[in-house]
Parts: sequence; structure tokens; C-alpha cells
Amino acid sequence: MADKTKKTADESAAFEPQAKSGTSRGLIIAFVATIVLMESAMFFFMVPSAEEVSALAEAKLIESVQEGEEEAEKQESDENEVKEIALGQFGETFSPIDTEREYRVELSLYGLIRRKNSESVEQEFEEKQGRLRHAIRMKIRTSALTELQENQLGLLERRILTTCNHLLDKDYLLGVGFHDYQLIEE
Repeated sequence: MADKTKKTADESAAFEPQAKSGTSRGLIIAFVATIVLMESAMFFFMVPSAEEVSALAEAKLIESVQEGEEEAEKQESDENEVKEIALGQFGETFSPIDTEREYRVELSLYGLIRRKNSESVEQEFEEKQGRLRHAIRMKIRTSALTELQENQLGLLERRILTTCNHLLDKDYLLGVGFHDYQLIEE
């Protein structure tokens, strides 16, 4: 009998590690299953659907296109911004057509151009500086006294503008004006 109790003790000892390993296996499987279930739940609740992803992508695309349009409009407005350039100072003594008195006109002239044309205008003004100055002087000298005495000087401005644009390759000048203007009878 002692042998039987020994056998049962040995058999029970052999069963105990198997029972413990079966329980720990069950715990490990339960733990892994819980992790997999939690990850799956997080995936379904946290990860956006294909529709949400496409809506987000579309919103970002629209935003980038609008930013690009705003930047293009800003650049275009900068290019079309009006810039002032100096056309020179003039001092002419002459006798107008309708009188025999001598007068002196002293003026400082400026022109208005678009910023995008500034390089080509400056280059062309350097090349044609003498012709432009001569044409402006001739317009001043051939003006009637009433034109030179006007408050607004509109006719003289238009004549100078037309003459300058005619000498340039393109109509770069948008307008001309006077920084200083004096008509002095001598």
C-alpha cells in the first residue's frame, strides 16, 4: 500500500504542473484575446473611416488652393501696383505763341508706371533720355500761355504723356504730374 500511496503522490505531483501550466496558458490566451479585442475596438472607434479621410483630404486641398489663389492675387496686385518715377527737371525760357513777352517755366516732372514694367521702362528711359527731354521741352515751348496758366495743367499733362508714350516702345506711362511748377514772367 505504501507503494500505492507513493504512486498516487507521484501521479498527483505530475498532474499539478500540468494543471498550473493549463491555468497559466488560459490566462495568457485570455490576456492576448483582451489586448486584441481592445485594439480592434480602438481601431473601429479611433481610426477615421474612408469617407472621413476623403473629406479631410478634400478640405485640405481646398484650403491649399485658396491659399494659392490668395498668394497669386497678392503677387498680381503687387505687379500692377503703380510706381512713381522721376522724368526730370526742366527750366525753359521762351516766348509763348500768343504773346511777345518772355516767360520762364520751371518744373519737376514725374511719371506713373506699373511695378512690373519698371525695369524695362528704366532701361528704355536711359536709351531715349535725350529724345524724351527734347520732346518735353518742345511741348512746353509750343504751349499757349493759357495752357501754362491753368490751375490743373491738364492739357499740358496730356500732351507730355502722349508725347512720351509715343517715343517709348509701349504705352508704359499711365500718367504724368508735376512735383514743382512755376511760371515766371521775365
